[in-house]
Amino acid sequence: MTKPIYVTQPLIPPLEEFIPYLEKIWANKILTNGGEMHQALEKELAEYLGVKFVSLFSNATIALLTAMKALKITGEVITTPYSFVATTHSLLWNELRPVFVDICEDSLNIDPSKIENSITKHTRAILPVHVYGNPCGIHEIKKIADKYNLKIIYDAAHAFGVSFEGQSILNHGDLSVLSFHATKIFNTFEGGAIISSSKEMKKHIDDLKNFGFRSETVVAEVGINGKMSEINAAFGLLQIKHMKSAEMRRANIASRYINGLKRIKGVDIKKGKVSEYLSPNHSYFPIFINEKFPLSRDDLYEKLKLENIYARRYFYPLISSFDMYKKYPSSNENNLSVANKISEAVLCLPIYPALEDSAVDKVIDIISEC
Repeated sequence: MTKPIYVTQPLIPPLEEFIPYLEKIWANKILTNGGEMHQALEKELAEYLGVKFVSLFSNATIALLTAMKALKITGEVITTPYSFVATTHSLLWNELRPVFVDICEDSLNIDPSKIENSITKHTRAILPVHVYGNPCGIHEIKKIADKYNLKIIYDAAHAFGVSFEGQSILNHGDLSVLSFHATKIFNTFEGGAIISSSKEMKKHIDDLKNFGFRSETVVAEVGINGKMSEINAAFGLLQIKHMKSAEMRRANIASRYINGLKRIKGVDIKKGKVSEYLSPNHSYFPIFINEKFPLSRDDLYEKLKLENIYARRYFYPLISSFDMYKKYPSSNENNLSVANKISEAVLCLPIYPALEDSAVDKVIDIISEC
């Protein structure tokens, strides 16, 4: 049997390059609590990403939970059904009520034109997602948030390194949350971060992720244990050194897919909002199967699996389709017609730096021969 081709594979630099970092940790015997590696990674990430302040977390879900607490969000939060379930789980864990709004067919992000009609007297925030690294309608969303005095927390799990209009997409909103999970383009095994724009907010976030301690003897609020370990931070420091080459390889793979698939009837390649002002990160390569293709999306998914190629129906099903969310009126399918359509058509193809051209061509050939 041929070697499996998975939808993603973590970027893992040579082991010998990681050993010096581990030796330093073994020597100073500091494993957590904001040690040398942790502090260095926050600084280097801020510089690399072009943001003011980075607060590292053990994972992005804890970071999302903490972001809601940091902004003291209550009541209802407007969000998208087209995301990973952790996005809205963070709301339920904070006893917040999700209100789902449909997505745009071009960007696959929350549709700004439909947000205002979903605002009630209980609405306190908007939680959009930069899906596949495609920037949301940041200016339209900010205009709405300013009009109704709402907070904006961006789930930017897919948006590491994405620039729009000359600056990091992470600089928009009140807070942005990144994921450093093993499947992401930048990983620390497990990890995440909150991006903030003031020293006061960073201090507040850092207190919250450390049980609420404000000083050695003062616990000022109910916090959580969200700290990143020194080993995870060290791996992140090593990852940064390999990011430029990894980004270039992802771009090359995406270009190869586009050239190989663009003439196949029934295969729609959505690249989000095409703009000269966007620098994408090619974190995913989604295609969308329509009625002109000989197979259904699910049949193609199974056919690829028979060839030992493991694509992913991402995001399927919609968050709003899970039992715990069906009770909310905004989960009604008629309210989310575009999101339902996209969810039934999407198939993310393998893309990661170590993926060889021959593997990309194999995927293209199988799809083209259907």
